[in-house]
This record gives sequence, structure tokens and C-alpha cells, in this order.
Amino acid sequence: MQLKDIKDKLNKDLYGTLKSEIDELRPCQEKAVNNGLLERKNLLICSPTASGKTLVAELAAMNSILNRVGKAVYIVPLKALATEKFKEFKKKYSEFCNIGISIGDLDKKDEYLKNYDLIIATSEKLDSLIRHHTPWINEVKTIIIDEIHLLNDPGRGPTLEILITILRQLLNNSQIIGLSATIGNPKQLADWLEAELIIDDWRPVELKKGIFFDNKLEFY
Repeated sequence: MQLKDIKDKLNKDLYGTLKSEIDELRPCQEKAVNNGLLERKNLLICSPTASGKTLVAELAAMNSILNRVGKAVYIVPLKALATEKFKEFKKKYSEFCNIGISIGDLDKKDEYLKNYDLIIATSEKLDSLIRHHTPWINEVKTIIIDEIHLLNDPGRGPTLEILITILRQLLNNSQIIGLSATIGNPKQLADWLEAELIIDDWRPVELKKGIFFDNKLEFY
């Protein structure tokens, strides 16, 4: 699928930004589009690292923001990843929307974020903002959950599960996009999220397995 094939479904500013970088959609991106990504359906994307999952999230979030549907939140597990995504999105989209990051003091409401359209936050920070009754939360219409397989993590998993549950109750008209390179029970997770399951094994670089021993590498 060519990017131009979905031109009519994308906000013109979003299309204008992407057309200089992308000609053809990658397999997981095409599957996402065909399963309702741009019609605001919930999706769970399970595909290898560097296969294009982030662009799926960008299409959902930026189309929502630029079409004045509502804010988007991008939930990540680590402060370092939040900072990385903040810099990446700010460089790419700051001409069209306000992009903010919230990863700091868990006792603050960060009310200044009401002026931002795309907000990158750790799960712990967003959970804290909700518990502090931050009013702009109700304006969120797109929820991106990166590394969603961490629901199974004994440390971060419970907080993430509670956060998703609360968000689904508060924002029942929002689109949810879950992203992961590895999920042990994708069908069950998709059912819980009431999401279409997208599974693809395409990767930009072939993955090979081998054994390195005695200064020799043998692939099998």
C-alpha cells in the first residue's frame, strides 16, 4: 500500500509531513489501516522491533489532533524512552501542534499540560495525574500504550493494568493503540482491550541465530 492511497483519510498537514519521508507503508502499518486505524478503532499491534509500529501510533494520534478530535497521550515505561519520543515527535510535528512531556514529580498536577496536544508520559506519572484529578484528561481521545507487554511485568505491570482500566472507564470514546514486539497472549490481551489484533513478523533486517565459540561464529 502506498502512502498516497490513504491521502484522503489523512489530515492534509499530516500527509504533507509524511510524503517526503514515506512512499510505501510497511506490512504492520498496512494491516493497521485495513483494520480501522483511521476509523478510530482500537488496535493491538504485535510486530518486531523497527517494523514500523511507531508510525501506526503517529497516524492515529496526529490525525486526531489535527482534525480537532482531541488530545493524545503516548504512554511509555521509562523516562529515557519518554524523552526520546518527545524529541522525535517535537522535531517532526511541532509546526502543527504543541507537544509536551510529563515524567517528573508524582505529586504535581502539571496543569500546564492543558495547553498541549500530544503528551508523552510514563505510566506512573499519568496514573498520578489522574489521581490528582487533572482536568485535561477528559480531552484525551487517543491513547497510545508502548511496550504494552509490560502488563506481565511484576514491577510495572499492576500500575499499567490499573491505569489502562481507569482510562477505559474515564475515556470510553477514546481510541486505544497498544504496541509491542512480543506478547505471550496477544488474543487474550486484544479481547480485553476490545481491539483488533494485528500480528506481523516482517522486520527490516533478517534475524539470524548462531553460536559464537572459540572466536568462530556459526549460524544455523
